[in-house]
Formats: sequence, structure tokens, C-alpha cells
Amino acid sequence: MRQFILLSFFVAVTSAASNLVCYYDSSSYTREGLGKLLNPDLEIALQFCSHLVYGYMGISAENFQAHSLNENLDVYKHQFSEVTSFKRKYPHLKVLLSIGGDHDIDLEHPNKYIELLEAEKVRQTAFIHSAYALVKNYGFDGLDLAYQLPKNKPRKVHGEIGSVWKSFKKLFTGDFVVDPNAALHKEQFTALVRDVKDSLRADGFLLSLTVLPNVNSTWHFDIPALNGLVDFVNLAAFDFVTPARNPEEADYSAPLYEPTGQNRLSHYNADYQVQYWLQQGFPASKLNLGVATYGNAWKLSPESGLEGVPIVANTEGNSAEGLQSQKAGLLSFPEICSKLSNPQNQYLKGNDSPLKRVTDPSKRFGNYAFRPVDGAVTEGIWISYDDADAASNKAAYVRAKNLGGVALFDLSYDDFRGLCTNDKYPILRSIKYRL
Repeated sequence: MRQFILLSFFVAVTSAASNLVCYYDSSSYTREGLGKLLNPDLEIALQFCSHLVYGYMGISAENFQAHSLNENLDVYKHQFSEVTSFKRKYPHLKVLLSIGGDHDIDLEHPNKYIELLEAEKVRQTAFIHSAYALVKNYGFDGLDLAYQLPKNKPRKVHGEIGSVWKSFKKLFTGDFVVDPNAALHKEQFTALVRDVKDSLRADGFLLSLTVLPNVNSTWHFDIPALNGLVDFVNLAAFDFVTPARNPEEADYSAPLYEPTGQNRLSHYNADYQVQYWLQQGFPASKLNLGVATYGNAWKLSPESGLEGVPIVANTEGNSAEGLQSQKAGLLSFPEICSKLSNPQNQYLKGNDSPLKRVTDPSKRFGNYAFRPVDGAVTEGIWISYDDADAASNKAAYVRAKNLGGVALFDLSYDDFRGLCTNDKYPILRSIKYRL
């Protein structure tokens, strides 16, 4: 009897929080310098990942066929095949091919994902068949839909008078409506997912859904219907506030819970997003919480003050791009780590001086680091980010809620070279150990 109880306990514990879904942005292969993630570095992570999501494919605006955004790398340099071949060495690993994300940017056809929803069946079939062919022909285990849907409009934090005026304006303008046909698009998206699932079912291929940051689940996802169609859902519960969306105010980008006060929006936190999906009847075991391996970095002005306590006003949008991330307003974890006080920079002054790190003893909001504009410092910066400890806290939340696991966005922004602590992939490791 005692052995039965112990076995039942073991099964219950190991069945919860079993997923560690690792996103791999294949464009990191083409970066220059320290940001270049090659396959030997990628392989180190695979012992920890249950799933690897290979990103990202796009869709053609002309015929809606799914296609590689870098065919020279994916096909002619055989990166598709190189990555899926890792399954022979790591038989536990499932590799999915992701379509969309925020990478498939088409300035001439910015609404092509909505146009696909509204298209006739015959045109949707072209998308489904082409996506299936990519999965089948290159040895993937399934498809991930990181579908580009209209995003919530950013909002400034208002004072009391501003909030009253905003409430009055709602009577005439609505509540930041970004998709007047959201109800119809919700039905169309469910139908498309159903057809995609039907195409994959005969081969036993997986289908997952990535909910991109700032996409309103209420508007666009029929959650009860999706439950029977997808194997799991990855909630990208970060980038609620970014220097691109909120150039004049810096705040926590990925809090686990709602920070109190200052008239913040109640849904700008991971717990709200998780609870909404659970309240709609989606199984906890199929829901993975997204954690980012990068931070959002604002440029501070002299008017931003010296304290750094969020919400920080009078910021000036994106900070300068990092050498590794090569993207303004975004710094990878090792880039952030290198800016904190360490033996190499502790005596530097002015714009090279180390940032002040402020940790989160409450384990609710995440960390931030900053260097205000003051004296010899003319290039101020403020960064919101999750380090290994914060990521571990989110993994603990996943266990407490009996969620399916964690989705890590993405491997190329973790410290895959071990530059910070001599441990390669410290964020990935911290999540794995906690799960």
C-alpha cells in the first residue's frame, strides 16, 4: 500500500510542469559577433528542452503559402535538417516549426494574417498544404502557430484627471478597439486551426499555439473550442510595456503579478493572462508560461530623475542597440549582466560606469537596473528584465498552478556562451532545475 501511495505521488509530481518549450530563432545563426548561435552551442540546450520550436516561417501575401524567411539558411544550408537530426541523439525531444511570430514583417501587406482568415477555403488550403509539407518533408514533429493578430494599443499611465477624461472619452471612442471585426475573426481563426489540425492528425503531428505579447485573448481566441484542437498553448506573458510601445514611461515589462498603484492596467502581468485561460476552461496541463531571456531598455533623460523606481517618467524610447542583440531597446541577458557591477567595470566612470541592480525580494515583479543621467553620465539607461532567479520564481509559480510547463523565448538571448557566470544557459538551467 505504501509503495502504491509513493508511486501515485511520483506520477502526480512528474506529470505536472513537464514541458520546457525552447524557442530557437534561426536568424541568430546569421548574427555577427557574440550573438551568433551555432549548432554546437544550440545542442548544449537540448538536454534540458522537452520541445524545440524552430522559428520563424512566414506566409506569402500573394498565395498564402507558408515559406521560409531565409531559404538560403533553412534549405540550402540544411539548417532544417541539421536541427531535426538532433532528435536521433535526444530522442525525448520534439521539434516544431513555427509560423509567424513578430518576424514575418511585410510593409506592403501588414494585414496578410487577417486576410488569410478572411480568405476563401481554397486559398486557406494552400496555406495548410504548404505548412504540412514543410513539417513532413524536413522531419519536424509538428507545427506551431505564432499567429499575428491585432495587438492592444499601448496606454500611458494617467493621473487622476487624465483617468477621468479617458473614461469620458470611452463613451465616444470605445475602449481602444483595434479590431472591429474581432468576433468574426475569432470564429475564422478557430476554423483555420481546426483545418490545420485535421491536416496534421493522420501523421500524429503536434499542433501548438503561441499567444504573442499584447494580443487580446478575449477578442481573438475561442478558448473552449481550441482546447480540443491544440496540444498545448504557450503564453508569451512579457513585453507588456516596451520602449517602442511606451517611449515616455519605463516600467516592469514582465511582472508575474500586478504591481500596485500608479493606475497600471490590471492585465499587464503573467498571472492575469494565465488565470483568464484557466477560467475559460483551458486545461492547466496544456498551458505553458512564457519567460523572456532578454530585457527591455529605455533611454533616460535628465528629467527621468535619479531614483529609478518604476514607473519612470520622461524616458526617450529605445536605448542604443547591444552588440549581441543588435536591436535598439532590447538587450540579451548576457549583455545586461555585463553592464552590472563586475570586476571588469567596477572602476569605470561616466557612460561606462556599471548599472545599479535592484532585485525583487517579493518575487512578484522582476528586476530592474539603471544608470541615471547625472554629472558625467549623459547616456542614462533603465532596463526591466528577468534573471535566472526571477525565471526560477516563475517556474515555481508554474508548479504551484499545475501548469504544463515553461516556454522560453528564446535560447539565443540566454547566456549560451557562459560569459556571465561561466554556466552556459543559466536561465534555461534555472527553470529546468525548478521544474
